[in-house]
Amino acid sequence: MTPNHDELPLGRLEALSDAVFAIAMTLLVLEIIVPTGAGDHLLPSILHLWPSYLAYITSFSTIGGVWLLHSNITRALRAADSTLYRLNLLVLLLASFLPFPTRLVAEYFGERGPERVAAVFYGLVLLALALATTAFARYAFEHSGLLKDGVDAETAAAPLSSEPSLVMYGAGIGVSFLVPTVGVAVYLASAIYRALPARTLHRVLWRR
Repeated sequence: MTPNHDELPLGRLEALSDAVFAIAMTLLVLEIIVPTGAGDHLLPSILHLWPSYLAYITSFSTIGGVWLLHSNITRALRAADSTLYRLNLLVLLLASFLPFPTRLVAEYFGERGPERVAAVFYGLVLLALALATTAFARYAFEHSGLLKDGVDAETAAAPLSSEPSLVMYGAGIGVSFLVPTVGVAVYLASAIYRALPARTLHRVLWRR
């Protein structure tokens, strides 16, 4: 196959992505802080941080799921182009932004008004990241010239055609208006779902 003049090296895209995902996942844990002076009541203070743990696990699972999908997609590629680079930057923009709404959810849990705002805002960022990741994947699979020989684009993209996690994020946002804690739990369920099918996607990328 003759390389297209618009083709760009895939290695730089992968290297930047891995670095940003790693930094974003590391920053999440830095938001879990025991209050100063909690030494006399350390165990209750640690347990009291459960909203931070919930938000941390949700965001870590989300970024982890995106990284798994991203890794399987780039494994199927032989090259990238300028549009794929830009879609990748959008994914990285949202992934690196995720520690901010994660901190808001942990900080304002229990405050009725702010809690609702934080949970809805968190869901909107998660939904935007899911949409950006889906756009990245679809573009990659719809441009067969970027794929390695032996990769079946139609089969590889099949799991994306029935992706219910976007609906789950939308449902979580709606629930967050009423019960923010349950809304965040829905976000977590969606993140876990997005992470699990990576093994299936890995198997169907290649025609047997």
